[in-house]
Amino acid sequence: MNLIFDIQKSIEDNYDQNAFCISNTYYTYKDFAKVISGIRKVIQTWVKETESNVGLITNDDIQTYASIIALWLEGKAYVPLNPEFPVERNNMVIKQAEISTILDSSIDKVFVAYNTVQTKGSTSSEIDLAPVKVSNDDLGYIFFTSGTTGTPKGVPITFDNLSGFIEAFWKLDYTITNTDRCLQMFELTFDLSVVSYLAPILKGACIYTIPKDEIKYSYIFELMEDYELTFALMVPSILHYLRAYFDEIDCPAMKFSLFCGEALPLDVTEEWSKCVPNATIANVYGPTECTIFCTDYTYKRGGGNKTHNGVLTIGKDMQNTTTIIVDEENNEVNIGESGELCLSGEQLTPGYWKNEEKNKEVFFYKEYNGKKVRFYRTGDLCNVDKDGDILYLGRVDFQAKIQGFRVELSEIEFHVKAVLDKINVVAIAFNNKIQNTEIGLVLESAVFETKQLVDDLKSKLPQYMIPTQIKFVDSFPLNTNGKTDRKELKKLFN
Repeated sequence: MNLIFDIQKSIEDNYDQNAFCISNTYYTYKDFAKVISGIRKVIQTWVKETESNVGLITNDDIQTYASIIALWLEGKAYVPLNPEFPVERNNMVIKQAEISTILDSSIDKVFVAYNTVQTKGSTSSEIDLAPVKVSNDDLGYIFFTSGTTGTPKGVPITFDNLSGFIEAFWKLDYTITNTDRCLQMFELTFDLSVVSYLAPILKGACIYTIPKDEIKYSYIFELMEDYELTFALMVPSILHYLRAYFDEIDCPAMKFSLFCGEALPLDVTEEWSKCVPNATIANVYGPTECTIFCTDYTYKRGGGNKTHNGVLTIGKDMQNTTTIIVDEENNEVNIGESGELCLSGEQLTPGYWKNEEKNKEVFFYKEYNGKKVRFYRTGDLCNVDKDGDILYLGRVDFQAKIQGFRVELSEIEFHVKAVLDKINVVAIAFNNKIQNTEIGLVLESAVFETKQLVDDLKSKLPQYMIPTQIKFVDSFPLNTNGKTDRKELKKLFN
């Protein structure tokens, strides 16, 4: 398993380099290696060989990151558990993943009812980074995503999946060296965290994390400027929060500024490009089920960027991934026609953890280029242009039927933004008291008279697409992954 050996070699080759900056404290790769080695001994002592999946409390400290690498060196998967999540949800995850042991760097144990091993203070002067024998099919992690039934869905990712992603990522030519300073803004239950720590570790770069008790967007702003960060992967929602400070932000050291996890609007990207004048800006896309991300598009500073409803294209397949767009019968649609984006390739998960019903729903086999190929339905509505660039139209479930007409909520948002310069907006489909579907609008703004807005929309949109209710909020709620929480906003219309 080359990936694990590559991790070992990079850590050993960069002992004198800084590996992490956590709450303004630096840890060298040698410090990191000692903590990893100490936690390996803990694992060897307290975790049975037969245990494949080990729970990990997602604290922002060196022990938590070292635990991930220690588990991998021992050929085990980590299952992240956010201590701030509801107890019932965490218990469901622990039960589903068949977790017997939890690694916890907290001073006080988070889960007293389970076999919890505390890792705080685990360090060893004898460094041992030699991995056990690991199969490509062994799991590196299982992330649990939200399920429509209220039960989290487990997405297992193998070392082979992870290797496929890393290989494809390096092919994008986002050059990282041991002199780089890289942002890790994600909660460790979100798969974008994986590339944010793994890519820097593989190159001996330094990783800058966000303390949990800090305001995320303002701390990111400070990190970028104070530490002259050179690489950052963020969710677009962060830009909306930073937008008020764009005139103050000047980060010439930034080399690569990537965005993933949500639709990336072109207007805010153009403004952001002035804050990072020397950076390559890219929009990358991918669900957890296809290992972090699998398509890529580089923003063109001179203009000529492809968009739909003001949203930047997600580009083309990365190496090791194949994308197709299909209709409801799994037939590929023609160029320019909309359909559901489906993915296959080396990065694709083996399937949801012990959930055959869901697997049958979203995975299917199709004859493709003369072979029987397994595909995954993303739930994303897209089309592809003649150049092969994929345009994101919205979620399949962000479509609504209003008076029999199919409506894309992103189209309404686009027209509202065109009227209200720099005001963030979310369109919501909700059921009224007699169970008819209406359109609601949430504006991130102080309250103002909306008659002119509605009149402008009526000149551009048919009557059934005009919002019937408009709500105002000081700021959009974010979920733990840093994305705009649409479910929370929908409650405004209940």
